[in-house]
Amino acid sequence: MELQVEVDLCFPLLSNASCRKPKSEAVVLRFLLFSFSVMTVALNLLVIIAVSHFRQEQLLCKQQLHTPTNILLLSLAVSDFLVGLLLMPGEILRNTACWLLGDLMCSLYNYVSYIITSTSVGDMVLISVDRYVAICDPLHYPSRVTERKVKVCVSLCWLCSALYNSGIVMGDLTKPGRYNSCYGECVIFVDSIIGTLDIVITFIAPVFVIVVLYMRVFVVAVSQARAMRSHVTAVTLQLSVAATTKKSELKAARTLGVLMLVFLSCFCPYYCVSLAGDELLSDSSASYSLFLFYLNSTLNPVIYAMFYPWFRKAVNLIVTLQILQPGSSEVNIH
Repeated sequence: MELQVEVDLCFPLLSNASCRKPKSEAVVLRFLLFSFSVMTVALNLLVIIAVSHFRQEQLLCKQQLHTPTNILLLSLAVSDFLVGLLLMPGEILRNTACWLLGDLMCSLYNYVSYIITSTSVGDMVLISVDRYVAICDPLHYPSRVTERKVKVCVSLCWLCSALYNSGIVMGDLTKPGRYNSCYGECVIFVDSIIGTLDIVITFIAPVFVIVVLYMRVFVVAVSQARAMRSHVTAVTLQLSVAATTKKSELKAARTLGVLMLVFLSCFCPYYCVSLAGDELLSDSSASYSLFLFYLNSTLNPVIYAMFYPWFRKAVNLIVTLQILQPGSSEVNIH
């Protein structure tokens, strides 16, 4: 009987202080979650390569997304890639296996997870602002939203996320493992007051901005579509080019609107659980909401594939290794 107890412990030598190993049912769940992790990494890596490798060609094509938007999508793809590479495997260890990496790595994992998820929310806000200016003030878009300005905003988004979340997890970093009930456990703990303030700053306020901007974009897009239909009989070459450009912007707004809808659908359950008062996110309800939270990173590249023909063509070139050929970055993928 004693031997059986030792086998069921994460750290048999610690006996009374060790956590028990998860039940056998966790193996199936671990496999499924690992599959999602691999899928997330692979899909977002395709996005990163596509946007980076074919950027020069996209600069020449005015019918697709502007380069500033591509930079924002690249930043979002990088954060989604890190979710699949780091956060999903970490969550697999936290919930379906013994945490064997130590208390300090647990605290660092929590810190990195906060940085990546906060940056994803920041990227969504920046994408909303980009589409708002492109649709509502298209004449000033080239001067107001430049490649340099967007790069600065993306860099600040990552930096501010790192600095902001360092304050939230400082106590856990200085005294790692103080909230663990046994060895082999990795618990995410957030003080109720700090957690509520964090939800307002990192979710409620950004979502409010996103919803307001996209409501404005929707109204303007509908009015532009009606205007385009009313003047369809008096089309000249100049008006045709303008209408094509405007149609492209409207399509981009619709696609990124779907992106935002999926984002809200995946993120809301997690923050609702947090608002309900679950301070220790090791409970089953919080764990499922957290995986739905991470699932958003898997769905984003699927949205690109569904709505962007240039992305599907780029993926075909990447998978068939044609991007290794000289001059492949100049290939017309539109």
